[in-house]
Amino acid sequence: MPLINTQVGAQKYSAGSTLLLSAGIALLMISAAEAQSETQAAAGNGAENGVEKSVFGHLPDGRQVDVYQFTNANGIELRVTNYGGIILSLKTPDMDGKFDDIALGFDALEAYLSDEYRQANPYFGAIIGRYGNRIAGGQFSLDGETYSLATNDGSNHLHGGDQGFDKVLWQAEPFESDAGNGLVLRYTSEDGEEGYPGKLESEVTYTLTDNDELMVDYRAVTDKATPINLTQHSYFNLKGEGSDTILDHQLMINAPEFTPVNDTLIPTGEIRSVEGTPFDFTQATPIGERIEQENEQLAFGGGYDHNFVLARDNAASDELVLAAKVWEPRSGRLVEITTTEPAIQFYSGNFLNGDLTGKQGQAYGHRSGFALETQHYPDSPNQEAFPSTILEPGETYRSRTVYRFSAQQDLGS
Repeated sequence: MPLINTQVGAQKYSAGSTLLLSAGIALLMISAAEAQSETQAAAGNGAENGVEKSVFGHLPDGRQVDVYQFTNANGIELRVTNYGGIILSLKTPDMDGKFDDIALGFDALEAYLSDEYRQANPYFGAIIGRYGNRIAGGQFSLDGETYSLATNDGSNHLHGGDQGFDKVLWQAEPFESDAGNGLVLRYTSEDGEEGYPGKLESEVTYTLTDNDELMVDYRAVTDKATPINLTQHSYFNLKGEGSDTILDHQLMINAPEFTPVNDTLIPTGEIRSVEGTPFDFTQATPIGERIEQENEQLAFGGGYDHNFVLARDNAASDELVLAAKVWEPRSGRLVEITTTEPAIQFYSGNFLNGDLTGKQGQAYGHRSGFALETQHYPDSPNQEAFPSTILEPGETYRSRTVYRFSAQQDLGS
């Protein structure tokens, strides 16, 4: 509120009026100071805009890494760092209103940078790119040229290579919108980075809505044709991270088919019906019900680590369709995933072995978290029958995935 010039104003009043005016101005200044203090306090604790920013640590080269915390109107809390775009934690309520962190991960940057973590490389909570999942033999041909990539998964290329998007520092910009509060992350991958052609400018946006949704939007452009298959690699345990296995979680995947793999987890090219197999999750089924069955595909993955072909029917390429639902009976927590992508990779945490300790000081044991990664099919650059993942100059790559969180007595329909 603008204040009048007290000297000029005082000349127009008697001495008594001048005292009254001075007192009034003083009260106005006190009120303004109190209001400013309240506003600053609200901004500091996130009460007004639901956004907090703090320092998470520093990379070995000295660059600062930040963490952003968002809280929606119902108390759901999301923490994200601009290192790898990692979702550090996600706190949601159970049926009794008790909040637990359901995302596997760590409280300290050093844990994500440790040799132990990098050797295990579970990609907790990270953005995956340029290419999520595997590319056979670490190479592909495009426009008459063969490109060689890192072979960081046996003889194959996995999740963007040695220094994929999960290990880079993204530019971060928090925002408020009618949809909710969130974070825009931007990263430019230079031509030749990790062997990929073209300068790729990528943007990933996390939005936490008051409808208890986490929206993840992907956008990218390139100056040279290049494969792209961005995804999000969070692991969830709906009992709370650090709890026991996810084998009792009931899973529904809206997929009548999946892509079987060879013994190095590269798709064979076949698209196979799930009917009559352990891969039939068209009706909600406990994850552990068939995971130990004698089945060649389960043996190859050590459990579930497979790409499921979603039932998109006649949906437009930019239309959200139901991909999966997961419900945990003890807490009642439910996550529903919709996406514009044609497929989803279900990974049952088969390679977690207790070597990594999470935020509550509990070791992440075998199958203590699951990942559902919306995506195009693995090895698409080498398989012409699969939907193309090639982005051309002048085109814009767009993809959206929405996670909706709730709690209820049963999974329902």
